[in-house]
Amino acid sequence: MAVFILAIGAACCLGLGFVLQQHAAQRAPKSDLLHWRLLLHLARMPDWLLGIAFMIAGQVLSALALGQGEVALVEPLLATNLVFAMALARVLTGTSLGRSGWMGVVLIALGVAVFIAAGQPTGGGARAGPLRFWLVVGVVSGLALVLVAIARRFDLFEEATLLALAAGLLYGLQDALTRMSADRLEDGGIGEALRSWQPYAVIAIGVVGLLLVQSAFEAAPLRMSLPALTAAQPIAGIACAVGFLGDTLRVTPAAVTAQVLGLLAVVTGVVVLGRHPAMPGQGHHTHLPHLPHLPASNHRDGA
Repeated sequence: MAVFILAIGAACCLGLGFVLQQHAAQRAPKSDLLHWRLLLHLARMPDWLLGIAFMIAGQVLSALALGQGEVALVEPLLATNLVFAMALARVLTGTSLGRSGWMGVVLIALGVAVFIAAGQPTGGGARAGPLRFWLVVGVVSGLALVLVAIARRFDLFEEATLLALAAGLLYGLQDALTRMSADRLEDGGIGEALRSWQPYAVIAIGVVGLLLVQSAFEAAPLRMSLPALTAAQPIAGIACAVGFLGDTLRVTPAAVTAQVLGLLAVVTGVVVLGRHPAMPGQGHHTHLPHLPHLPASNHRDGA
């Protein structure tokens, strides 16, 4: 129960943080896309800083959840962040949830429940050897790198989706490494954890992922990036958990079928909610109380 509460709390904070960050990022100069100066520009915006505070709280709660539960259990629960993002977006835009919105919520909740019930994620299995570990890490990181490389060939809307997919893959890997860091902390104390490379990799991945996410938020409306981010993270996290952390899932034909259907329901619900009219876009003039608002631009500077 503690893992469920921590994971849902993390999802709530992450969802609220994503909406606030996109609300600020859409006002940043398009020339800053994928440049570190984008983060410096955003750091001067109060709504972005508030969104980062929510995101940090969500990361802390998710780390606590990962320290107590299996990655394959926590990741589907974190995917519910889009439900909380939808709630804040609905307040900002004044758009009712409607049939499609409720359909998305039900699909996500049902998909998470089916995946957990069918898979019955458990930990404690044998960790993978170095070859398998680095193979999984290399595949996930390589896919993210490829997505970023080809994203620049597309227009801003498609670029935002590809950058968000890349960030989601990295965040899934980050969650798996967070679990490894928590295990080292529990087994050997703070000294052992600080002498290992995993905590520093978690921080590095977090910074790179942050740049990718903010660039995606800047490039296009939230509906073009948040569904991809939310869908990619649990899939990558579960792949890493099973691939090298020793997490296990039931592998009977019926269980595997149900798990696949559950994940498909989650991804479908994420897409449905992400494309709901309540999700703020650059054409929406949403306002937050006591926070400055500037008009957004839909084109790259100099384009």
